[in-house]
Amino acid sequence: MPQFQKLTPNLLVTNVERSVAFYTDVLGFERGMFVPDVAPFVFASVTSGSVEIFFNDAVVAGQEYPTLAGRPIGTSGTMFIEVKDLDAYYAQLQGAVTILVPLVTQPYGMKEFAITDPDGYIITFAERAS
Repeated sequence: MPQFQKLTPNLLVTNVERSVAFYTDVLGFERGMFVPDVAPFVFASVTSGSVEIFFNDAVVAGQEYPTLAGRPIGTSGTMFIEVKDLDAYYAQLQGAVTILVPLVTQPYGMKEFAITDPDGYIITFAERAS
């Protein structure tokens, strides 16, 4: 059985630059790699600690993977990201993002809230409840 090392979401987006700006300027990630080195970009990544997210231009990805061509983006899945000091992060994002699920403590012991990014991807940020 293989031992998996890492999972990196690879999101199809309508505008790579816009996605990077949202994840860095609003959510606090750091810029990673870009392809090509200058805009317009077809690929980029952002990181924060051990979390890394890839962004691929949907049109270019559809050319490489024809089964992706023309599929709607942003609605096929969600991301669940654990963070430290969730309350402060929630307060920081108020007014800067669309909150889908307000801060709540779930029956399974996680305190969490959910937002949407510019392409409609849903991101839940969570922290183990005290």
